[in-house]
Amino acid sequence: MSGHSHWATIKRKKGAADAKKGQIFTRLAREIVLAARSGGGDPDSNVGLALAIERARAQNMPKDNIERAIRRGTGDDKEGSTIEEIMYEGYAPHGVALMISCVTDNRNRSVADIRHMLNRYGGTLGEAGAVGWQFARKAYFSFSLEGRDPDSIFELAVEAGADDVVFGDDSAEIFASVESFKAVGDALRKAKIATDDAGLRMIPNNQMELSVEDTLQVMRLIEAIEEHDDVQDVFSNLNVSEEALARLEAA
Repeated sequence: MSGHSHWATIKRKKGAADAKKGQIFTRLAREIVLAARSGGGDPDSNVGLALAIERARAQNMPKDNIERAIRRGTGDDKEGSTIEEIMYEGYAPHGVALMISCVTDNRNRSVADIRHMLNRYGGTLGEAGAVGWQFARKAYFSFSLEGRDPDSIFELAVEAGADDVVFGDDSAEIFASVESFKAVGDALRKAKIATDDAGLRMIPNNQMELSVEDTLQVMRLIEAIEEHDDVQDVFSNLNVSEEALARLEAA
């Protein structure tokens, strides 16, 4: 669980300088549209939208782009194509289960591209429900522990309805039910704790252990899929070892 999160942190650091702003803004805008569509256009009452806006601002997304995305989500702006959220299920090499979250304006293009990438790297695209039973949908938050007391963080999280709190050397991860997403998010904001990552995640019920080389093979596939414009997140049941993380960070 935390291993994959650690890899996501490495990837953000490595990719920040090379990422194309257009691609980033497109993904962020789609995230805002979906958040506004599902919870309304007021970030004060829609924690998902507030978090999406925070991520957009962190990438210096123009205010006009953010406001336009909110209007599209609430239906006040009819311009542009209709987008939808789709979860694809499949397998990476060595039987690693994948859940691939896409936001797209062209379902046929997305599924064709995802199938092609999986096949290219030795994976397969499955039917709906093929691997979903191996995951649970959870609210997820991660943030730096710098200057904060872990005991206080744990108490805050549990009181807000968290199911689990995982502490690393310098960071914390909170897992909660989907229903507790807003309560935990509000508690963190009230405590002035800025999150590095927050949202709804597919958390594996059990994780797979692979050799370093096999782990690197799977992570190369995951990285390739994540670079697709329509892909928002890729979740897997792979446990990434410290040795594999070191190799990934050095690559």
